[in-house]
Amino acid sequence: MVDLAYADRSLAEWYDLLNPWGPGDDFYLDLVMSADSVLDVGCGTGTLLHRARARGHRGRLCGLDPADGMLERARRRTDIEWLAGDALSLAGKNRPGPVFDLVVMTGHAFQVLVGEAELRDSLAAVRATLAEGGRFAFETRNPLVRPWERWTPDRAVEVRDADGVTVRVAHRVDLPVRGDVVHFTETFSAPDGTRPRVSRSSLRFLDARTLGERLAGAGLTVEEQYGDWDRRPLTPDAPEIITLCRAAPAGTRRAFRWGD
Repeated sequence: MVDLAYADRSLAEWYDLLNPWGPGDDFYLDLVMSADSVLDVGCGTGTLLHRARARGHRGRLCGLDPADGMLERARRRTDIEWLAGDALSLAGKNRPGPVFDLVVMTGHAFQVLVGEAELRDSLAAVRATLAEGGRFAFETRNPLVRPWERWTPDRAVEVRDADGVTVRVAHRVDLPVRGDVVHFTETFSAPDGTRPRVSRSSLRFLDARTLGERLAGAGLTVEEQYGDWDRRPLTPDAPEIITLCRAAPAGTRRAFRWGD
């Protein structure tokens, strides 16, 4: 089920204000501009692909997202393909056709793959839609720094739109956190806390070792990994696990048992 914060059109309108362009977007934009055909899985409002086309990208750009609220905003630009669905839909009858040179999952979208079967099948679908030698790039928050401990109501943020309307957004984690899945709420309200609308979310926090095993099992070879957007090394205290992997040649997948 798609989170209310993304599916509801009135809430999706706040996404770009809450998530302004930053170093991570620049990181992915460089990758997109160097690839002839690109699929953005979990494209959201389409900002990355919009920017790539505006910068002069002349190849194929395709955005995929399961949230109607997000896609409605993405489709403001009509010279890009926009498809409704998630990573699993890449293997279905509505798959976006020929393979891509680059697949990206930005904005920590990778972390919504919570279950083992969902993760396994999604990675297999990504691998299947990559050209031989194609690249898959994504990021996930480093669980060793326990970022969810800072998702507390006292750290709420307020943003104002072009019409002067202000919204307050606060997070609250379901405690205690057990295992590698974090459940939390995101509450949108007026600045005084009135008229609240609550969106529930769950994110999975995989460590680098487990992540590498899952990717290898899907035929994806990790080539580069960074701890932040300036390409600093991945260390235990790094905020991110930024991963660039390549589609391994057929027949070279490492076997392992899911759930180990």
